[in-house]
Amino acid sequence: MNDIRILSEEGFGLGFVPQAFLAPGEDEYRIRDVQLVEQLGRNPSSYRRLSPHEIETLVKNGNSCRDWDLMRVSDPFAPELVKNCEFAGLVRLGKLERVVLEHHETQVPAGIANSRIIACDIGDNCSIQDSTYLAHYIIGDGCILLANGEIHLSNHAKFGNGIVIEGEGEELRVELDLMNEAGGRSVPPFEGMICADAYLWARRRDDEKLLSAFRSMTEAMFDHRRGRYGTIGRHSVLKSNRVIKDVAIGECAYVKGSNKLKNLTILSSEAERSQIGEGVELVNGIVGYGCHVFYGCKAVRFVMGPNSALKYGARLIHSVLGDNSTVSCCEMLNNLIFPAHEQHHNTSFLVASLLKGQSNLAAGATVGSNHNSRSNDGEIEAGRGFWPGLCTSLKHSSRFASYCLLAKGDYRFELDIALPFCLVDDDRHRERLVLSPAYWWTHNLFALMRNESKYHSRDKRATKTQAIEFSPFAPDTAEEIVAAVGLLEEWTGAALARLEGRDPRKLPAAELRAAGAAMLDGEEDLSDLEVLGEAVERSQRPAVVLKPRRARAAYREMLLWYGARTVLDFLGAQADPPAALRGLSGPREASWENLGGQLVPASKLEALLALARAGALRDWDAMHAQYARLAAEYPTDKARHALACLHLVFPGRGPEETLRAALAELTLLSRRVEAAVLQGRRKDYENPFRRATYRSEAEMAAVVGLPEDNAFVRRTALDMEELRGRVAALEGKLG
Repeated sequence: MNDIRILSEEGFGLGFVPQAFLAPGEDEYRIRDVQLVEQLGRNPSSYRRLSPHEIETLVKNGNSCRDWDLMRVSDPFAPELVKNCEFAGLVRLGKLERVVLEHHETQVPAGIANSRIIACDIGDNCSIQDSTYLAHYIIGDGCILLANGEIHLSNHAKFGNGIVIEGEGEELRVELDLMNEAGGRSVPPFEGMICADAYLWARRRDDEKLLSAFRSMTEAMFDHRRGRYGTIGRHSVLKSNRVIKDVAIGECAYVKGSNKLKNLTILSSEAERSQIGEGVELVNGIVGYGCHVFYGCKAVRFVMGPNSALKYGARLIHSVLGDNSTVSCCEMLNNLIFPAHEQHHNTSFLVASLLKGQSNLAAGATVGSNHNSRSNDGEIEAGRGFWPGLCTSLKHSSRFASYCLLAKGDYRFELDIALPFCLVDDDRHRERLVLSPAYWWTHNLFALMRNESKYHSRDKRATKTQAIEFSPFAPDTAEEIVAAVGLLEEWTGAALARLEGRDPRKLPAAELRAAGAAMLDGEEDLSDLEVLGEAVERSQRPAVVLKPRRARAAYREMLLWYGARTVLDFLGAQADPPAALRGLSGPREASWENLGGQLVPASKLEALLALARAGALRDWDAMHAQYARLAAEYPTDKARHALACLHLVFPGRGPEETLRAALAELTLLSRRVEAAVLQGRRKDYENPFRRATYRSEAEMAAVVGLPEDNAFVRRTALDMEELRGRVAALEGKLG
């Protein structure tokens, strides 16, 4: 019989919660009545029964009801605005007046027509037209529901949260297989989950006590009883949707033309309105505030962070997509993606990856498509700013430092690139891997400097649950730079040993580093010295490091740029800069964790996790409060770390002497940065092939403008001038 049961008509609209799940004295409305107060601000006793005249009018208008005594209304109530409807179970209607609702130039009168309504609470002056099946929902004031198919839910609805309801088995819990297709990092989604939560849960798999605490924190956030109703927040609009089941929809949402929405929470508010568009199918997930999902997208077992978008047939499966991300036309499986991710092309594919934010996947990139084991358990991990170029193919398992840029190529071997801001190139003709460390700084300062302002301008979150670090110059990248300088020195020392006929594998790393540092500090020609990266690629071919002396000098400038600007920003906001400077002294925190876009000293994170293990954090709201505390401490932590990094650039000096030297160099460096940003933009205009499509320089200037008139170039010039002014002001305060 295809699971079809034949039931008595007398129970139509009743018995939503089976008696077995009701305690003595409870009825099926025990949760619904509480939700009524929460969602509509109304008490069940505020409704009245229909008058005989109202029932007569309703019947004349083609309405029917199994039991009119179960229908409740509010005043004022115009029964003539209800036409050709069937009601069943307890139905409560808010005010119904002769008003017209307008949305996007569509005008509809308040009222209910041509619909089947089962056990629903409907807010004031809603317009519900041609709803085939609307059951067990609480609908906010001023909503518009037009031409929808099914909108209903089960008595065990979980709304996309990874929980189990009373009477269910553990096998029904929804989980996301993040970072690994084999499922070893499974995380249950929940309303309010942010990337930091998912990261800690997926990453700390060897800490069973912590995982147990996370499970308890999740369970504490939800009511596991049966009978919670679906909700549609006030002023939401639902038009021409086919199936909506077990979905909670927030305020001011717009859901139009979807195929199937099932087991979801769609967060939305007046300030951050979420929209779901045509042909969309979403199952088992959480849609964050201000999200947009349009044009045939499919998402299954997912979390979307606030202000993110899926467009043009994108597929998001077993993944968490961070805040401020935009994904179009591509396929993404088993990923944990930190905020500000961009992936716009139909041919790109991302699987089993941890991308730590501000990443961009070009057309044809297939990141992680090649496995290198007998099981699909490989992983890709990349720091902030990861950018694989056109038609890039990567093999599991690989790891990349921050702001790695991969040139177009089919990378046949696993990679472990520890050099930040590096250009990686697969040189198939000479059968070698080529590394250009600090490439962003030496060749594309325009793009690098534009990164921070670009991501700030795209951050449209009204409520910023987590403080995200958007600057390329931050503690995480600074520590990668420090490590990269050590590698360049060691690899240069090894190259020198090979040139001298010695085996570098038999020499201490400290000796190699000292020799390499001396060589890089000198002026001797290095053109004949082939510096090779060690343990960079799982192959027998060489990994050649280009221009290590220039790279090391660039890394030093980047460290200076980070350290001096950070300390300058911090001290500039202090009433007593010399005293504040003395307060920044201390050892360098060499280990930082990228916690879903928020940078945290590892020591403080471990202290926080100890609280969680001890049961001191009741739920994830308490954990998020701790993230906020760490964010408030971050400016001081960052400034202290920045000063410690300046001591690496200027060793053997006290804090004030170090800062004075750094500020003097920062002033000079700001002028070079200003010039390099302009020159970077000017290169595009000097390219003869780019100029070839224009009849004249005047036409080119009319179409694309002049380099010096570029908005970012001009903004950079103003910023650098302002920076130099702040340097002079701080130098004056230091005395």
